[in-house]
Amino acid sequence: MSQLGKKHSIITEQNPMSPISEVYRTLRTNIQFSSIDSPVKSIMVTSAGAGEGKTTTLTNLAVAYAQANMNVIIVDADLRKPSIHEYFSLSNRLGVTNVLVHQVGKETVITKSGIPYLDVIPAGTIPPNPSELLASQHMSKLIEELSQTYDAVFIDTPPVLLVTDAQVMATKCDGVLLVVHYGKVKREDLRKAKANLQLVNANVLGTVLNKYAQKGMNRYHYYAGEN
Repeated sequence: MSQLGKKHSIITEQNPMSPISEVYRTLRTNIQFSSIDSPVKSIMVTSAGAGEGKTTTLTNLAVAYAQANMNVIIVDADLRKPSIHEYFSLSNRLGVTNVLVHQVGKETVITKSGIPYLDVIPAGTIPPNPSELLASQHMSKLIEELSQTYDAVFIDTPPVLLVTDAQVMATKCDGVLLVVHYGKVKREDLRKAKANLQLVNANVLGTVLNKYAQKGMNRYHYYAGEN
């Protein structure tokens, strides 16, 4: 483990028997059964706005997949405000952007997370043109190659309503999860986020309701539901 120090906790790793971890396993199962004929391998996770918990949801879900002995990789495609490396105490010096501009090969930036069966590709150098890089054929090729190597590829992106990056990446992935912060996001913004994804024919698998306090519970829980 790097000496950078973890900035974020991953509950599915720290307490796999907790009720929240069980909900992530349920979400994993729901995704796996969402399309039997064409398995969903590349999954983009996003939100309408900032601070809704999309990256926390993605990392915990990816760990839940890895705990089922599936080979998983996380790709940090939030090239404007990357944070995946902080969850796993990794360096962000090299990553996605460095592969896309042909500075290094993907093998150079694939990093062990410290969790069995789970690899990570950090975002890398923050570029001046993130949307153009993500829209490139080289990015499509990267996702395609990773999907052939791994059982599941999770892609983190910026929120849908802030920039076009999420819409761009949605066209390259098998499915999209939309994370919603209960009580924070406005319904109008959620509708607009879904409309933006549908505009590019994204396969929206469903929503993850974050920070939903169930009656009688003293902890927050996550809920996955159909759109």
